[in-house]
Amino acid sequence: MKKQQLSYIDSVHRDGRIWNLSMVVILMLFPVAVGLIFHAGLDWRGFALGMLSTAPMYWAVGVIETFTYVPMLGAGGSYLAFVTGNITNLKAPAALNALELVGADVKTEEGEIVSTIAIAVSSIVTTLIIVLGVVLITPLTPVLNSPVLAPAFDQILPALFGGLGVVYIARNWKIAVAPVALMLILFIAIPNLGSVVGILVPVGVLVALGVSRILYKKGLL
Repeated sequence: MKKQQLSYIDSVHRDGRIWNLSMVVILMLFPVAVGLIFHAGLDWRGFALGMLSTAPMYWAVGVIETFTYVPMLGAGGSYLAFVTGNITNLKAPAALNALELVGADVKTEEGEIVSTIAIAVSSIVTTLIIVLGVVLITPLTPVLNSPVLAPAFDQILPALFGGLGVVYIARNWKIAVAPVALMLILFIAIPNLGSVVGILVPVGVLVALGVSRILYKKGLL
């Protein structure tokens, strides 16, 4: 009997689950290996207390980010992005910009492929830059710590998101006003909110959806 060939999206889910579960095992093996090499046993009480204080937050962020990023990045891109990390600062902007350039919808097979390739390329470039940074960190340290360059480094992320944001805000500025204003108020009032940005992203999405519905009912969209 001929084996039925999996569709592209089914193969993405199959391979994505295999690689993600494999990465979980590999990451868990690091502390095990350190413990075996240095003959250091685990303090189960400290481990339990640490898990109780931190795990619920990470579980909540993980669930929220899954519902937030998967519709933006597609299945393949999401599997890859969640393994390689730095989604908000790098992977999501790279994928969204690639989709914008080719005019593809992430809900289509073409969009899935474009998003996955963009995230894969950004991961490779990031890895190469990290390798170069490790090799060149000693000779470049005086340059990187220069007071002259400090203001430029402080503006890298604002410049990145400003360039990407203006494109999407210009399309539907009426929808963007409320979530942008809300986030500006929150971050000005509570400057250390950067540590929970994973939770604030879906909050902004919900605000944008609510405002969109109200404007649509009023005939303003």
